[in-house]
Amino acid sequence: MKKSELRKLISDYTLLKIKSKNHNVSEKLKEIEHRYYHETGRKLSDDIKLS
Repeated sequence: MKKSELRKLISDYTLLKIKSKNHNVSEKLKEIEHRYYHETGRKLSDDIKLS
């Protein structure tokens, strides 16, 4: 997976996290977290805290 695709996953995750206050998007968030973990071996939430 390219770095640009990983950045896209992170941006999608953060946007959905903002929207999650209004809508139930937990399944989509879990799918993105799983895909990120599968590609990098790291947790998405840990990497977002570092940036």
